[in-house]
Amino acid sequence: MTTAHHAPGETRPGGRTARTRQAVLTAVFEELGEVGFAGLTMERVAQRSGIHVATLYRRWRCTEGLVCDLLTDLSSDVPLPDSGTLPGDLRALALSITAFYGEARMSRLIEAVVSAAARDSQAATVLRTFFGERLALAGRMVQRAVDRGELPVDTDPEKVMAALGAPFYYRILIARRPVDRDLAESAATAVWAAVQAGAYVRTDDTPENDKPENDKPENSTPENGTPEYGTPHNGTPHNDTSPGG
Repeated sequence: MTTAHHAPGETRPGGRTARTRQAVLTAVFEELGEVGFAGLTMERVAQRSGIHVATLYRRWRCTEGLVCDLLTDLSSDVPLPDSGTLPGDLRALALSITAFYGEARMSRLIEAVVSAAARDSQAATVLRTFFGERLALAGRMVQRAVDRGELPVDTDPEKVMAALGAPFYYRILIARRPVDRDLAESAATAVWAAVQAGAYVRTDDTPENDKPENDKPENSTPENGTPEYGTPHNGTPHNDTSPGG
């Protein structure tokens, strides 16, 4: 899967900037394999990559920025399947996720990013953006299924994709066990069954002020202009791109 997101390195394809980024991210990956996130330092990455440490601090700011950018870069190699059916797509994507996190360094990488997000606001923003983009991108599989008539039109693609990913991150981050083919098969099967049962339909969270007039209670607005039915939803921030999957 690919994305136009480039933070925190703020690089663009081609040229010296791209070569610098690739050298740095390769060094980060190798360092994670040798010393883990706890031993990762900007100085070690600079020495291994041959890029001046001041450049690393200017572009990535901290080791958290480095590992977040590395995760974004590596995950772009996970393909978005198109088998012609949603069950086939779910299974293919689950197997791709298994292959991606099957290498120990990949599991350590997601652990490092989640750990970094708990301490660093930039890393937290990158992590939310990362998973938000991938949920939206993978959701195209579900939308194709809706277009083919496999699913109801009110199926929420991002909810489906979050449900598919959730068992993998539970296994890696909570159970602390490796992912395997059995997990991929069971996750895909469970999500397909849940989709068919209507578990991931969109909920009606339309603000009251946006509903048709005949859906509003009569005399719902007192003389002071404050609706009796409460504060509209758009007055409370919420986030629909949580990496819960």
